[in-house]
Amino acid sequence: MAAFNVLAISGSLRALSTNTAMLRMAQSCVPEGVHLQIFEELAHLPLFNPDLEENEPPSVQRLRTAIGRADALLLASPEYAHGISGVLKNALDWMVSSGVFAGKPIALWNASPRASLGLAALRQSLHAMSACLVASADLELLIKPAEPGHLQVNPGPAAMHAALECLELSCASDLT
Repeated sequence: MAAFNVLAISGSLRALSTNTAMLRMAQSCVPEGVHLQIFEELAHLPLFNPDLEENEPPSVQRLRTAIGRADALLLASPEYAHGISGVLKNALDWMVSSGVFAGKPIALWNASPRASLGLAALRQSLHAMSACLVASADLELLIKPAEPGHLQVNPGPAAMHAALECLELSCASDLT
């Protein structure tokens, strides 16, 4: 049986991004038969310019190809000024006219429990691109007290594993 390929994209370029850290952690807890690849080239995308779409830059071609080959996407993005991070919005803008997001199952992960407006904006953009949002595979990083003086970080590997299973099952049910 072929592997279920998930392309993970972080909307943050920070070296110590918690969104990117979530995606890296997810690589160590994927279900059997799932391959999770992190797209590491968002910083190389030029600013979107419709005049370049006919002869698009190689970095844009690589992103489009990676999305097209993936069975599903996992997007993790911070919120900036109540919106989508500029780097992720730029990537989405490059993909709009191609239709590569149409019907593509997507899970949204968020490393900030206070980023609800950014996630809402991201959902709107993805909806406009005809993506298939899989809410059962969405996760938010929650930091809450475990005991006085200690932090308990959720979701852990088990929650990530379960979310990736939900994403895979949503695609399997679409095929039946």
